[in-house]
This record gives sequence, structure tokens and C-alpha cells, in this order.
Amino acid sequence: MTEPRTHARFPEAAAGAALYESFYVKACRPDGGLGVWIRYTVLKPPGAPAAGSLWCTLFDAAAPAPAAAKVTLAPDRLRRPAGGYLAVGAASFEPGRVAGAASAGPTPAAWDLRFEPTAAAYDHFPRAWMYRAPVPRTKLHSPYPAVRVDGDLTMGDRRVRLDGWPGMVGHNWGSQHAERWVWLHGAGFGGRDDGTFLDVAAGRVRLGGRTTPFVANGVLSLDGVRHQLGGLTRTRATHLAERPDGCRFRLPGRGVTVEGDVEAPRKDLVGWVYADPAGGRHDTVNCSIATMRMVVHRPGHDPVELESARGAAYELGMRERDHGVPLQPYPDGPQAAD
Repeated sequence: MTEPRTHARFPEAAAGAALYESFYVKACRPDGGLGVWIRYTVLKPPGAPAAGSLWCTLFDAAAPAPAAAKVTLAPDRLRRPAGGYLAVGAASFEPGRVAGAASAGPTPAAWDLRFEPTAAAYDHFPRAWMYRAPVPRTKLHSPYPAVRVDGDLTMGDRRVRLDGWPGMVGHNWGSQHAERWVWLHGAGFGGRDDGTFLDVAAGRVRLGGRTTPFVANGVLSLDGVRHQLGGLTRTRATHLAERPDGCRFRLPGRGVTVEGDVEAPRKDLVGWVYADPAGGRHDTVNCSIATMRMVVHRPGHDPVELESARGAAYELGMRERDHGVPLQPYPDGPQAAD
């Protein structure tokens, strides 16, 4: 087993603390249109033990809707394995491999995937203290912002073979979800195999009865060079016009600006309820086979146009319930445990 690039935080949480944590893998067929998104999550309300959940979604542009499965197990089924990231029952998430099953519901799922990193880990926050301090309340880290994924996934009676699919592995945790957030990930732009990818999260935070503008943190890797995007000092120049089925964005960085849009047909969106650890909920919509188009501007360089056709990820977390995307019939929170 290779050395872990991060570690689970839930075992370190105080008894009275509120915490959520998520490890996830996203991968898409090289020519787009077929993708998978798997999450292993932890939810710990204040004064209660942490419980783990397994989530799996298969996206297929040729299907009428994504196929999804989820199961939540009792707190005694959750652990941080030696040398690994997270174990929920018999399911494990470890360096180089994610394997498990969500057998409840109308479309039971099982997976055994191996991933090979093609890029170094990335911290979304530029300062180490930001990962130790109470604020920001949501911490973001991409231990594997670019990977190649091989293995097998079954969803109901369908079997899908992954063979060198480009993707990523992410990790986030915190005491509270952002009031509103957007996640963007793009890879495989026009068949480029030169380490080009975009990995950005943006959030609006509730402070003192007001909600801040979007603060973005992320990275563009282009031709082997990484460009950090967003940050607090660039909030005024950061623009996101988000909606359930897409987002237009302008993301400034040092010596670079990325402008573009991501969109997905509504039928290809999956809707979930995300419980907040201290109470409340967000509705979240996600698509791992979205289309992303963007233009990279750098002083002294010609603009670079990039497109990932049905191979990008888009996620929107929100408070409103009138977004029109059907929610999966799985609760989130301690009451969901089997």
C-alpha cells in the first residue's frame, strides 16, 4: 500500500463537536457520457457518535436519469483503518483503492476500483493555519486531483468496466457546510493527456446574519504548470452565476484568469439531501458528465480554449427546495443508520 496523502479527522473530534467528513472519487469514460461518483461520508452531531454512509451514482447520458444507491451504517461500523482513509462496514477507502457496496434500495451497487495518481496532492487553502483554525468551517483538500481509474462497478443488474478513466479523489471536512457552494472539476479536455485539469470549490458563508459573496479556492493545471485560483484577496474579481443545471464562472489567479461555463441536461443531475451536522439540511445536485468550456487568459500568451464534453463534474449545494431536481429517496443523518 502506498503512503496516505491525507487522513480522516473524525476520530479526533471532541464528544460535543459537530463534524462532517467526505472522501470521494469521480471518474468519467475518456470520451465522456458515462461517469461514476462514489462518496464515503461521516456525520457526527454534537454529543452523538459519528456514523458512516456509502453513496454511489452512475451517470449515463444515454439513460433517462442517473442510477443511485446509498446506505448508512451504525456508528460501530465506522473506523479509520491502519494505512487507509475510511472504512464503513466492509467497505474501504484507501490509497490506490476504493471497494465496497451499498446494497439497500431499488438499485444496489458494488464497486472495486483502483486509482493511480497522475498529479501531486493539492491544498485548496494557501495557508496551513486555515486547516487548523475554526474558520473556515469547511476544509478542502484534493489528495489526488488527477487519477486514472480501473476496475468494476455494478449498479442493479448492470456491470460497468472502468479502464483508465480520468478522474480525481477529494477530501473535505468541517463543523458546518457552507451556506451555498459550487464544485467544479474538469479533465480530459479534448483528449489532452498533458496533466491539464481544473479543480475549484467556491462557497458563500453565513456570518452575523449576512451571507458573504462567493470565495473560490482551487487550481488550474495547464501544460504541467499549476495556477492557483481565487482566494480572499480576489473575491471582488470572482464571479459565479450558478443555477441547478450549470454555472458561468470567472476565476482570477496570479497571472491568469479562467472564464467559462459548465452545464448538464436536467435529466443527468442527481439530487441528494446533505444533513448539516448541527441540524438543518442542504439540497445538493451533482453531475459527473457535465460539459465544461473555458478560456484561459495569461499576459503575453494567446488565449487557450478548453472543452470537456460530458466529462466534467458540477455540484451545487443550496438551501432552496424549488430547484426541480428529484431527490434520491435516502435520508441523511443518524436516523438513516441501519
